[in-house]
Amino acid sequence: MNSSVSTIVLFVAIITLMYFMMIRPQKKQQQKRKEMMNQLKKGDRVITIGRLHGVIDSINDADQTVTLDCDGIFLTFDRTAIGRVIPAESTTEKTATKSTTIIEKPKTEDSSEDEAK
Repeated sequence: MNSSVSTIVLFVAIITLMYFMMIRPQKKQQQKRKEMMNQLKKGDRVITIGRLHGVIDSINDADQTVTLDCDGIFLTFDRTAIGRVIPAESTTEKTATKSTTIIEKPKTEDSSEDEAK
């Protein structure tokens, strides 16, 4: 009787461990992907699961399709073919990354002579 109880406890522990190590993270990932799909909009830069880069031109909610503009070529994909959305850089980030160099003119000897007079 004691060995059967320990076997059942071990079996329940294995299933619980499997749930927390595999199933729960997968559900979180599915929820995150579903949110990403619902937030797609025209003009978003995306990468498909086939590694094709493009910009969303139109979204058809009835057919669950997306039309991508890939350098002037318009391709229609199923919404699930979108692998990830490339975050757009804001204009403040672009200006912050540009470096500005200030060049000062060297002082000439003429200006020091004028000051001496």
